[in-house]
Amino acid sequence: MLRRTLNLGILAHVDAGKTTLTERLLYAAGVIDAPGSVDAGTTQTDTLALERRRGITIRSAVVSFELGDVTVNLIDTPGHPDFIAEVERVLSVLDGAVLVVSAVEGVQPQTRILMRALRRLHLPTLVFVNKVDRAGADSERVTNEIRDRLGLAVVPMTAVDGDGARAASVRPLDEAALRPRLLDVLAERDDGLLSAYVDGESITPARLQAALAEQAGRALVHPVYAGSAITGAGVDALASGIATLLPAAVGDDEGPAAAVVFKIERGPGGDKIAYVRLFSGTLRTRERVCLGDSEDKVTAIGVFERGSVVTRPSVSGRAIAKLWGLRTARIGDRIGDVPLPPLRHEFAPPTLEAVVTPRDPGDATHLRDALMLLAEQDPLIDVRRGLDGELAVSLYGEVQKEVLQDTLAADHRLEISFGETMPICVERPVRRGEAVERLRAETNPYLATIGLRVEPADVDSGVAVRLDVDPRAAPLYVYRTFERFGEYMETYVRAGLDEGLHGWRVTDCTVTMTDCVYSVPDGPPSRRGPLSTPADFRKLTPIVLRRALEQSGTAVCEPMVRAVLEVPARTIGSVVAALVRLGAAVEPATARGELATVEAVLPVVRTNELQRQLPALTGGEGVVETSFAGYRPVSGRLSQPAPAPHVAARSDPPR
Repeated sequence: MLRRTLNLGILAHVDAGKTTLTERLLYAAGVIDAPGSVDAGTTQTDTLALERRRGITIRSAVVSFELGDVTVNLIDTPGHPDFIAEVERVLSVLDGAVLVVSAVEGVQPQTRILMRALRRLHLPTLVFVNKVDRAGADSERVTNEIRDRLGLAVVPMTAVDGDGARAASVRPLDEAALRPRLLDVLAERDDGLLSAYVDGESITPARLQAALAEQAGRALVHPVYAGSAITGAGVDALASGIATLLPAAVGDDEGPAAAVVFKIERGPGGDKIAYVRLFSGTLRTRERVCLGDSEDKVTAIGVFERGSVVTRPSVSGRAIAKLWGLRTARIGDRIGDVPLPPLRHEFAPPTLEAVVTPRDPGDATHLRDALMLLAEQDPLIDVRRGLDGELAVSLYGEVQKEVLQDTLAADHRLEISFGETMPICVERPVRRGEAVERLRAETNPYLATIGLRVEPADVDSGVAVRLDVDPRAAPLYVYRTFERFGEYMETYVRAGLDEGLHGWRVTDCTVTMTDCVYSVPDGPPSRRGPLSTPADFRKLTPIVLRRALEQSGTAVCEPMVRAVLEVPARTIGSVVAALVRLGAAVEPATARGELATVEAVLPVVRTNELQRQLPALTGGEGVVETSFAGYRPVSGRLSQPAPAPHVAARSDPPR
């Protein structure tokens, strides 16, 4: 029997019970003899000592089990928003997902963020309403929330008897109860089914089931299951849905391997281990693979099988595997022709940073090396060295600081302290600026001519790099093709934009190469000399770019959040006044009976103060949900450093 493979992600707001659900699925599949406990630190996927001590998932973990003819590679992901980068890297390798929602708390802020990403990727998703055995559980209310607040077409697949009681039980809906629900949702998206229904034709249960699998597989509808991961109620029904409604497929073992690296970790001996998801072909030990511009040899392969990792000489098809020997591998690297667009950010970038210092000044080098190893595993832990030599790391929140501190102590024997958490700003060019550095000029120590023009672009458009030079002017004896030269120039430009006039990353601009000359021994007098090398172009680019930015000037922009507050209507006045004091732009409030909704955009650095004040302002009844809202210019921060009250220059302008 040909086995199909499904790479499945479990996602949820923190404490919704996804790791417990993973344990229950492993138990139901016969992989483990008893479900582990998050509180006791005995789960299969929370393997880090820190995860077991804190009872939270910090790193994504893979475990495999079988459901009928389907091999499921399940990836358990962190739920805490401080570790959203782990979730982001996993999304690109999934075939489907299960979104876990608490039957007590319902749709929470992180639930919304995760579902928005799943919808953008059109990733088939089942929903599991967990904790129906907890006091206050109401699975029907939460299912309605999922439909209304997340905007999903949902099909409830189970019914709960005894919601909110420890003995709550779950039963799959029978055909008679399920049929009208399926027809109502599926016929909206299937003209053939709608016509058959209107014309009174007989629609068999098999046809409805096939339509459900087809629409769920295209992420048009989302089957909803209810249950309790702790007691196991409803988990069998969910497992059946995973096997029949999500798009598992037989892998193609033939041809060259196509795979993507989505996770990096270090083994006990410090050896690098790359987690890859295969899309087709076969990888073998001792095989040499290309990763970007480098080539490494696979020295060992670990394949996930029934809850453990087994050493194999090869791995094929659609599997997930651990590879040893890829010394230069980075997250996002591709092996072969991967049928995916480049990895893009589905979630907001980290908006905070803090200076980190060792308790013992003699550990400075050790600290930097340790942070670089951690950044290898999580590229969004951007490690920056300021002009004063201090190291700063980017962050999502305070919990991440605590975890970094514990990790450095446990794994690297480093005692560290953090400075004040500050926002990570960006810079945007204010006007057009141009600069050129010519070959043989006294100010140019490099064997190349480069001209660059910097122009402002649309807000949130990122960086575009273009070449407006004759292809014959490019040193193709080094770069082989004009397109490849363009790719390298884009790399050099983006590296040069990492630090603008005020020390922040420059974005939302178009950089155009306007002039290009290289040196050759047998060229005309104006170009004659030692042969130009890639280093000449790489080293000269940031110098010219800097001068173009000095002409354009830059505006420092701070990160903002959109806050949606649900508060008692009687407290609107005091809530709005507090938001204004925090520098927020407040939109008109909308009232619905005794509750009101207030939306505002405010600086990231003010959100903790808002959350601290809200209980007192609303008598403990107010709730707030925040989402990243881009960047806004900081008053008084154009061209020349002039710190605003809560935003300091990242560094003095480099000389």
